[in-house]
Amino acid sequence: MNEFSRNPQAAGSRQNDIGLVRYFDVVLANRWLVLAIASTVLLLGVAYSFLARPVYQSDIVVQVEQENPTNAKSLLGDVSSLFDVKTETSAQIEVLRSRMVVGNAVDRLKLYIHAAPVRFPLIGNSIARWNKGLSRPGLLGTGGYAWANESIGVDVFDVPEDLEGESFRLIALGNGRFRVEQKFLDTPIEGQVGETVVSGGSNGPITLRVQSLHANPGTEFVLVRNSRLKTIEDLQNKLFILEKGKQSGIIDVSLTGTDRHLTAQILNNLGDEYVAANISRKAAEAEKSLAFLSDLLPQMKRELESSEATYNALRVKRGTFDLSEEGKTYLKESVDLQTNLLALKQKRMELTGHFTSEYPAVRAVDEQIAALSAKAAAVSGKMTGLPELEQESLRLMRDVRVNNDLYVGMLNNMQQLKLVRAGKVGTVRLLDRAVVPKEPIKPNKPILIGAAAVVGLVLGVLATFVRQVVRRGVTDPQDIEHETGLSVYATVPVSRTQAALALDAPASSDNLLLLAKHSPADPSVESLRSLRLALQLSIQESGSNRVLLTGPSERIGKSFLCANLAAVMTGADKRVLLIDGDLRKGHLHRYFGKQAQPGLADVLTSRVTLDQALQRNVAPGLDFLANGKIPPNPAELLMSDQMSALLDSVGDSYDVVLIDTPPVLPVSDAAILAHRCGTVFLVARFGTTSVDEVRESAKQLRQANVELKGVIFNGFDPSAYRYSLGSTALRSRYGSYQYASATDDKASAS
Repeated sequence: MNEFSRNPQAAGSRQNDIGLVRYFDVVLANRWLVLAIASTVLLLGVAYSFLARPVYQSDIVVQVEQENPTNAKSLLGDVSSLFDVKTETSAQIEVLRSRMVVGNAVDRLKLYIHAAPVRFPLIGNSIARWNKGLSRPGLLGTGGYAWANESIGVDVFDVPEDLEGESFRLIALGNGRFRVEQKFLDTPIEGQVGETVVSGGSNGPITLRVQSLHANPGTEFVLVRNSRLKTIEDLQNKLFILEKGKQSGIIDVSLTGTDRHLTAQILNNLGDEYVAANISRKAAEAEKSLAFLSDLLPQMKRELESSEATYNALRVKRGTFDLSEEGKTYLKESVDLQTNLLALKQKRMELTGHFTSEYPAVRAVDEQIAALSAKAAAVSGKMTGLPELEQESLRLMRDVRVNNDLYVGMLNNMQQLKLVRAGKVGTVRLLDRAVVPKEPIKPNKPILIGAAAVVGLVLGVLATFVRQVVRRGVTDPQDIEHETGLSVYATVPVSRTQAALALDAPASSDNLLLLAKHSPADPSVESLRSLRLALQLSIQESGSNRVLLTGPSERIGKSFLCANLAAVMTGADKRVLLIDGDLRKGHLHRYFGKQAQPGLADVLTSRVTLDQALQRNVAPGLDFLANGKIPPNPAELLMSDQMSALLDSVGDSYDVVLIDTPPVLPVSDAAILAHRCGTVFLVARFGTTSVDEVRESAKQLRQANVELKGVIFNGFDPSAYRYSLGSTALRSRYGSYQYASATDDKASAS
């Protein structure tokens, strides 16, 4: 029993480690793709951070003052305070965002008029930020682009409703003159700075006044008259308003924009409009309250005069007398209660002018009136125990004092309301005005560049796995064995030497040099020598010396393996015949510098004899039969009796007959020839052939009654596992190839 069977948890952990290493290997095998994507995203991030228009942020701070009604000193409870609207801060935030406030700011700054110089796409604004003064307009004499500090000011630009949102082009003509063009204009509009231009058109009149124009002749500007309502809505959406702290009454209003001066200007105007609206509302409410009290004042005066006359008449008739201590106490209590009752009744009268009797504030006043009325009735009941003269005197003195206090209090409140009406103070104030920001908040170059590097790296890694999934190329021979049940007889590493030989070949020649001849110690050739022993044993078992190599698809190095395997087989004192059985795209002749004709197709069509077609001793002990002239019916030729006779003939003359065929999946040629061979190998290429392709190829061969011996895994890339050799599993499987090709780099074997 081995160690893994004794400790299944250790075995599972080891398999997980191998799985992680495989993921790491996938990334390393595609490291140039990762580097390319990461570099591209990083460059885009750097370019954006320097080319994007800076975004600035400014803010204002507003305080909403809450007055305490208990501070009222007058007997009327400071009637003017009744008209202070005790709104929550959230309501004030909505007032700040309202069309009334925002619309006034939009109108004052003419924000619905957009006028700006035309910049070159992407880089124009960046270049303009570094240039001073005025520039020569255009690019190579065309376009009218502005490259420096060109500016324009437009204070009047009225267009028909149909043209709102449409772009107009204004061209500076020099000496303060300009021309406006637009596709809907019958004729261009020309004018002078500071003058109002009115132009009629099919859509309606257009009014324009350019306040300032700083640009060289030929510089172009874009003019847009946006809808006022849309401009207000856009500004409302851009405002970020929040309360600092809970129920603090301090509101922060911030705004972002690409024009730092305009951003601060908008906020300051917004704050001024908000404060002005609050002051105006307070003054209007004070005016209404003053009118209400002015109507009550004559009545209060008459009641005071009447009560004084009645009291004086009593004193004339009965003479003066002093109240007892008990009477003085009742008088004070009664005066206070009656005064408060009258104040509450006046307060209720004011509230019912705005709200219904079911409103909570009105109902609260009603409850207070009922409570004070009950107390006043109780005091009146106590007064009945006094002498009759003292009772009458108390009642009249109470009326005089109550009416006098109410009258004086009303005069005081009217004076306060007059001050409120004439004053410039409301319940809100602007604590901090907006200042022009110095540094932009976006783009944040360090964060943006760092994020671009991280995102690029992540995208690069994801791309490698997506590529792996899309290509579905197998990279581990054990995956083939586990998924298909087929044995992998040899793993042939990719050879840099083969690519170098191809580069050394003359440019005028399309021949390929045989690796086994020019570099017999190459790791790829060594792996084929290992395959040679397995092949000899297979030939002995099958009783047939015909060996066929095929593959699921083209471009997997099948012909490379056939040519070099044939050369390696001759090293064991074997006489080998190599047949190019690909009558469609065969090119084995290129490895030996020979011609494709005459060949197999010519023999099968009886154009030449077999002896005439054979190319003998292309390598020591190796004869070669090329594919010949490409026929119109290759499958029929391979199924013919002539093909069977040819194979029988050469089988007796050679120790090994090695046949290269077309791929299995596109055509049936390989299955036809494989049926007549004793040993059949399927070639799969590292990173190219998928497990599904291997499985489907094996299925098609089985359906043709062909016994597939196994798989040759070609083009293995040791560099993909360069950093994985710390893994015992991978070192045991791939260490020999890494060792044999320690000085080799990746190359493609054709």
